Amino acid sequence: MKSTKRKTNVKTDLSDDLRPHYDFDYSKAKPNRFAKNLERHTVVVLDNEVSKVFKNEKQVNRALRAFIDAMPGKKS
Repeated sequence: MKSTKRKTNVKTDLSDDLRPHYDFDYSKAKPNRFAKNLERHTVVVLDNEVSKVFKNEKQVNRALRAFIDAMPGKKS
């Protein structure tokens, strides 16, 4: 196979790599189809010893709901 090199217009001076103004065409913009899913999920990182006890999200949620139910003065 023959190796070819591509010419690139890479600037070595990075001090002025942005233009002062960009014209975006928002008429072609589409809504983010994943935004609805992002609003519903909260990610919690468990410590190693806790993750050894709870193997999946259902177990963690069940334990947390039991804890919430046992809390005095909880709002329903």
